[in-house]
Amino acid sequence: MEDDIETNDFFATQTYQREGLNNCSLSSTVATVTPSKSEVPFQVRGDRGRILTPEEAEKLINDQRLVSDFKQQKLEIDAQKNWDLFYKRNSTNFFKDRHWTTREFEELKACREFENQKLILLEAGCGVGNCLFPLLEDDLNVFIYACDFSPRAIEFVKQNRLYKVERCKAFQCDLTKDDLLQNVPVDSVDVVTLIFVLSAIHPDKMQLALENIHKILKPGGYILFRDYGLYDHAMLRFKTGHKLGPNFYVRQDGTRSFFFSDEYVAQLLTAAGFEVLVNEYVFRETVNKKEGLCVPRVFLQCKFKKPERILITC
Repeated sequence: MEDDIETNDFFATQTYQREGLNNCSLSSTVATVTPSKSEVPFQVRGDRGRILTPEEAEKLINDQRLVSDFKQQKLEIDAQKNWDLFYKRNSTNFFKDRHWTTREFEELKACREFENQKLILLEAGCGVGNCLFPLLEDDLNVFIYACDFSPRAIEFVKQNRLYKVERCKAFQCDLTKDDLLQNVPVDSVDVVTLIFVLSAIHPDKMQLALENIHKILKPGGYILFRDYGLYDHAMLRFKTGHKLGPNFYVRQDGTRSFFFSDEYVAQLLTAAGFEVLVNEYVFRETVNKKEGLCVPRVFLQCKFKKPERILITC
């Protein structure tokens, strides 16, 4: 989650052109999304992925050396420790609060069946609460379960002045092996958010995490997903020696990141029993005016639904 959606103030935002911009080429099928707050960069959405420049394509072709099996096994064993150390170093200061969430995912407000319905959410991979607490402030009629891989992150959540047990429940959980039913009732959650979370899980275990989530989501409930897209700038800047597998890399601190195509996400969620409602790329560009650098950001934003139960009558 280290290269999250938030941008550094050192960068100024620029608009994408319809057919592409220098080394930030896009496919031609895009739709403009106008931000409602000055803190949100200009972005466009499209149903096709980012087009690499010849230099970028050559870099990826030449970067075929994988981290050794021994080191990869150690990274998997130490995954929780590495995220715990990340939060020890950065405390609650690394990520900005995500006030954009309700704007991007209208289901967080619109999926109520009646006006005063209390909405039940699960934020899977809550970190230190950068999404959790803005949601609690924005919607007084919501209860949120919040879990994270890192015990230290959960402690930070519980220490926050906005944490109230009558409005939220935070707990440590490895989504790939810890049963969510130990903390969340079956078929009880209206919406699950997966925001820059699945990319931190080994690809071989992503399916386990999604099947775990499927058990606690109500029939007709939603998964709201946002994560790194294929050929995002964060992927292209990895140096040789950091590649773990196709579209899968390790950072200097030992945390890992996967970069998704829309096809990969659709196959993953469909196999776990979800219906695909929305599956699109979100493109953003940041420019370092001082250095004259174009920084293309690519994310994948999706909405999935757990099918309604079919009642069979004789």
